[in-house]
Amino acid sequence: MSPTLIGMIGFIILLALIFSQMPVGFAMAMVGFCGFAFIVSWDAALSLIVRDIFEVFASYNLTVIPLFVLMGQIAYHAGISTRLFHVAYRFIGHWPGGMAIATIGACAGFSAICGSTNATAATMTAVTLPEMRKYHYDDGLAAGVIAAGGSLGILVPPSVIFIIYGIMTEQSIGKLFMAGVLPGILLTVLFIIAIIITTHLNPKLAPRGPKTGWKEKMASLSGLIETLILFLMVMGGLFTGFFTPTEAGGMGAFGALTIALIRQNIRFSGMVQALFETTRISCMIMVIVAGATIFGHFLAITRIPYDIAGWVAGFQLPPYCIMGMIILVFLLGGCFIDSLALIMLTVPIFYPVVQSLGYDPMWFGVIIVLVTQIGVITPPVGINVYVVSGVARDIPLQVIFRGVIPLLLALLVCTMLMIPFPQIALFLPQMMH
Repeated sequence: MSPTLIGMIGFIILLALIFSQMPVGFAMAMVGFCGFAFIVSWDAALSLIVRDIFEVFASYNLTVIPLFVLMGQIAYHAGISTRLFHVAYRFIGHWPGGMAIATIGACAGFSAICGSTNATAATMTAVTLPEMRKYHYDDGLAAGVIAAGGSLGILVPPSVIFIIYGIMTEQSIGKLFMAGVLPGILLTVLFIIAIIITTHLNPKLAPRGPKTGWKEKMASLSGLIETLILFLMVMGGLFTGFFTPTEAGGMGAFGALTIALIRQNIRFSGMVQALFETTRISCMIMVIVAGATIFGHFLAITRIPYDIAGWVAGFQLPPYCIMGMIILVFLLGGCFIDSLALIMLTVPIFYPVVQSLGYDPMWFGVIIVLVTQIGVITPPVGINVYVVSGVARDIPLQVIFRGVIPLLLALLVCTMLMIPFPQIALFLPQMMH
């Protein structure tokens, strides 16, 4: 058999293992190891797996992941997410759909110090869903808003997806973070517009909350200070070049811990839980990266990435048509495969194609994140929908998927705007020193 055919068989086996619920990292490592051994030799495969696993877990670049995850975990256990929602609720809770809009605002704010879509969705379900239900919001709208708003966790920096993409493509993680800021703001605004239109068409979905006086509004602003301090410290340091991404993660985690201790709103048990979750999430990501590295070396010797790049480049089509085909692959793949796994599988294949077409790698990174955001709220995988359903067990999955539809349309609009207007993503990175 030719190496290309072996690679295609390996890819099919990998998808079968993923759908059989085998952990993604182990599935990629196993297929990559066996495929490499079959094409080269068992001794070479044993040497490869040892070297790749050691290099991934000893990589300085990957230390940024546990630091940003720790910052988000401390912020959650210190109640920062709850205070963010209360600030937004005091100001706009009395609008039609105001509490849903406040939830989007809280999701965007918490994403700026979290970096995880799952963590944002789970946190906001616990914080905001009881409040929306108290004022008789439709379950589908309330849960759909949380699932979609939680997806901002992988677009608004710091984003784990941007970190992984930056390491895989050797792009500046700091510039990738900055590339996500304006698209994150744009998507937040589009989510709010989608909620306003939906509740205007059907006011029964979201009754108005009670009005609050300006004294209450001003008093609530203290809950915004912590998030602003952390965001400005981390992103300001990155933008000016004062911090490397790893140093920014360390400063963010230290800042979150300092704020929690000063306010005395984190218990010892909460700190232990934050450390436990940080270890669990970081190890999961490291194993996926190690597995993807092994699988990537297997793909390299099959020459599939280069063959696909040459095949696509041979099409007599405009570059934007080829890019549309790539985006479609990500859209369809995101419906079935976890976002991190999808990126680890497809970036080595499509990144050379994107480079050959002359597209900016920073812009492509933002496009990938937006498309994978669509994947986390669409069936059958829709991981954010499952996270919300896991916390709110009495809301059926189909109800949440129905509630996501207006915000899914907003995501599609944002993605389409990014294609003719790439400067939305590139403006801030180009200003960095």
